[in-house]
Amino acid sequence: IELDEDTRAELDRRQAILLGHIDEQPEVTITWFQPDERKDGGAYLTATGRLKKFRELERILVLADGTEIPMEDVVALESDIFQTLI
Repeated sequence: IELDEDTRAELDRRQAILLGHIDEQPEVTITWFQPDERKDGGAYLTATGRLKKFRELERILVLADGTEIPMEDVVALESDIFQTLI
């Protein structure tokens, strides 16, 4: 999925909200593209969990269960925290 400019801007906005509340470890559902290491292509994966930290240098979201997701591969971020701020 190629993200258009508006979608990318919305993802950036949601990321900023999540990072602003990271101390609360908000529950988040993240969908991202994981490239296949052996051939062209890959798969879209979705994980739900508590956002534990963001490794800023590598731009990696880390969930409480240890799942690490590169921010540049993220295509969707969902969380109840967005509903309370709108």
